[in-house]
Amino acid sequence: MHASRTDLPAFAGALTQRLPGQWYRKYEGFPIPKGQRLLADRLWDCGATNSALQDFPNARKALLEGPDGELLCAIERPRYPRQYLVAPLEPDGFKPHHFSGVDEPNGIAVPNDPVRAAAAITRRVLPRHHHALNAVRHNARTQPEPPHRQPAPEVTQTLTLIWYPDGVLGAPYDSVPEDARRVLYRCRFQYRPHESAFILPAAYGTSDRALLIQNAVRLLTAQGIGVNFRHAAPAAAQPEHPLTTALPPQPPASPPSTARR
Repeated sequence: MHASRTDLPAFAGALTQRLPGQWYRKYEGFPIPKGQRLLADRLWDCGATNSALQDFPNARKALLEGPDGELLCAIERPRYPRQYLVAPLEPDGFKPHHFSGVDEPNGIAVPNDPVRAAAAITRRVLPRHHHALNAVRHNARTQPEPPHRQPAPEVTQTLTLIWYPDGVLGAPYDSVPEDARRVLYRCRFQYRPHESAFILPAAYGTSDRALLIQNAVRLLTAQGIGVNFRHAAPAAAQPEHPLTTALPPQPPASPPSTARR
């Protein structure tokens, strides 16, 4: 006899008797325990079941727990009175990075016939669910903590490259660490004695200069030399020459008198 559309507990109970292994009906519509994630957030599904829980958060739900820690969520499928949606839930006790790279097993729509529904779940859901669970557990064993990016090591020398208003990139000679000078030469920087600076001329094309700068930074940092980029300080205003300083405007001369004596 088919389960009634309004009898989700009976449908869930019938599934537990027909799925392989020892299954239990765990949860049926009671409030989520405090501190536990919402079911929609735990759903291991990006398809119809997820959408249904997002659109109908108060819909009745039934949780089924399997012999190997499997968790299935069953709900009535909206607008399909003869169907239910069954999807896996993410296991508890794992960190977000343990799920990275693991394919979601997703859920399926099943008829309101427990025999046919159990057969479809056994064939289409449980194998993917077991594979995903094993992958998450493997990740937890091999990488318990998140693979956070490590900070750069401390450097004892630093080179500051300066963008100058005429478009060249360079640095005063005395500010360039001795270990960095050979690298700058290799990357087409030129030493200009009259400027007392290493300069990458603006004559190189934009793409060529970008590659040279990238290569210089890579080689310098590989040697433990930190690299900073700054813009040159604004040039100080040049004082005007006294002879070229504009004189203040003078009052117009008085017109000559035309009165007769």
